[in-house]
Amino acid sequence: MATHVLHPGPKGRRRHITLDEDLPVDHRLSKVYRVGAGLMGLVLLAFGILGLIDKVGFFDTRGDTVAGLNTNGALSVLSIGVGLLLFVGMVIGGNAASTLNMVLGVAFLLSGFVNLALLDSRFNFLAFRIQNVLFSFVVGVLLMTFGMYGRVSGGLPHDNPYWKARHPDRAR
Repeated sequence: MATHVLHPGPKGRRRHITLDEDLPVDHRLSKVYRVGAGLMGLVLLAFGILGLIDKVGFFDTRGDTVAGLNTNGALSVLSIGVGLLLFVGMVIGGNAASTLNMVLGVAFLLSGFVNLALLDSRFNFLAFRIQNVLFSFVVGVLLMTFGMYGRVSGGLPHDNPYWKARHPDRAR
């Protein structure tokens, strides 16, 4: 059951919610977004570097095991790229880090479903195994949780910047 309804405004015109581009530097939500992006970026960066050290073929579908997960050169390079992207989000912080966490979280979930369908096929170019699929789901949910923390909820406190943006008349 929804706790509030967004009204489209006069004659069907939609009211657009705008947020300040940045949260205050010391806002506690920004810390959550930064820590989430940094931790997940560190994990992916370490996995990618360890995968490249093993010198596995770039599209080797058999792959090699690194930290309990299957990998090949392509997955290692992709992991390093996404890990660096998460570090960039950590440095930027604020709404950008939150949005990046949510978008990459959804991407990880979709990747898990796609690679689950491709597990035993010749199209498994990233050498995924079931443990990789589970890892992708876990990372996706964690990134989405870090990104949505304090931003998506029916019970946001009234000092929350997202609540203020959704209720400008009551925020004054």
